[in-house]
Amino acid sequence: MKNRSKKLKAVSRREFLKGSAVAAGAALAWPTIVPSSVFGANAPSNRITVGCIGVGGQGRGNMGGFKGNPGSEVVAVCDVDADHREKARQSVGLSGESSYTDFRDLLARDDIDAVSVATPDHWHVPASIAAVRAGMDVYCEKPLTLTIAEGRDLADEVKRYGRVFQTGSQQRSGREFRRGCELVVNGRIGKLHTMRVGIPGNNKKCGPTWTPEPVPEGMDYDLWLGGAPWEPYHTQRCHYQFRFILEYSGGQITNWGAHHLDIAQWGNQADNTGPVKIIGKGEFPKTGLFTTATKVDVEYTYANGVKLFLRTGGGGTRFEGSEGWVYVNRGKIDAEPKSILDSVIGPNEIHLYESRSHTQNFLDCIKSRKDPICNAEVGHRSSTICHLANIAMLLDRPLKWDPQKEQFIADPEANHMTWRPRRAPYLL
Repeated sequence: MKNRSKKLKAVSRREFLKGSAVAAGAALAWPTIVPSSVFGANAPSNRITVGCIGVGGQGRGNMGGFKGNPGSEVVAVCDVDADHREKARQSVGLSGESSYTDFRDLLARDDIDAVSVATPDHWHVPASIAAVRAGMDVYCEKPLTLTIAEGRDLADEVKRYGRVFQTGSQQRSGREFRRGCELVVNGRIGKLHTMRVGIPGNNKKCGPTWTPEPVPEGMDYDLWLGGAPWEPYHTQRCHYQFRFILEYSGGQITNWGAHHLDIAQWGNQADNTGPVKIIGKGEFPKTGLFTTATKVDVEYTYANGVKLFLRTGGGGTRFEGSEGWVYVNRGKIDAEPKSILDSVIGPNEIHLYESRSHTQNFLDCIKSRKDPICNAEVGHRSSTICHLANIAMLLDRPLKWDPQKEQFIADPEANHMTWRPRRAPYLL
């Protein structure tokens, strides 16, 4: 697909960079203009070209998915860590000219159709918005956002520019999760009244004290920090362990909770809304570098009366109704009574969006211009559930939430925590 109508894309980007109203109009029209070459066989000229931004652990996995798909071709890689970047470049077989430190240089290319964003969480939205504005479709890892406010910004920008956006909540493409949610929404457990989500405790330990370390050679640490506050470098601040520091992530709530809470939202048919009340108790480190909760106990209440309990321990999502329960986790589905599992969803009942591969679903939607199974709005709403928990635990008092206005009711302190200032020059 890299040899498709470059002229259209290049002109649109030039107009966009000028900030003209014409560019905005062109962006809105992009979804209706799909080159015919997209619909051909998987010849090299017809493949969807992908640039990978963030090629650490999860990023390499995503890159491998696009590399191994006959309908896509990885043409560029980007990472602030030279070691990650070089390993990714070699694994794909790219030249040095297709390897970037700054994602903005990757986005300046006119031969890329889509990007995979697998940066630390605090870079998800800035990188995704920049890609959307550059005319690219986006596959972005979960949790989609660092704050509630930036999630709304992202969802609105995706809609404004008409881009295809897939949140990396791949459990929605798992057979057992769709099956479990279909049983719930079609009343096989009676009236849903309770949902229970378990998440693991922290899988990394941090000492009571820490001292700054020299920045490793080949790492652009200032760019890694981006809009987050300036802090001295330490090994545990970066790569996987960033998720246990509130400046960059939200702990296991946004790590595993983003998966299992997303399924709870799906089963409760709440993809475009959220709870109206949150009560949270959490235990937080008193010393050391890590700042996210080590123990979580949160209760949400939805407008339909359904309760959702999020607690440390176990995993998966359990739906409880007036006539039974259904439990789903990776590779597992269970129910009581067991006969629920044999139930057939009839042709006139609710059939949820079916995807058997998160990556393939994204690629298919790039061609059809339809929404993927976990679009930006869905990803934003599921991330919001995670952030509501952290805010409630940090404030340690009950909160009332308006999911339509996306604001806390009569609570300026809580509303202030739905956004964060960004360090210049890394602004949205």
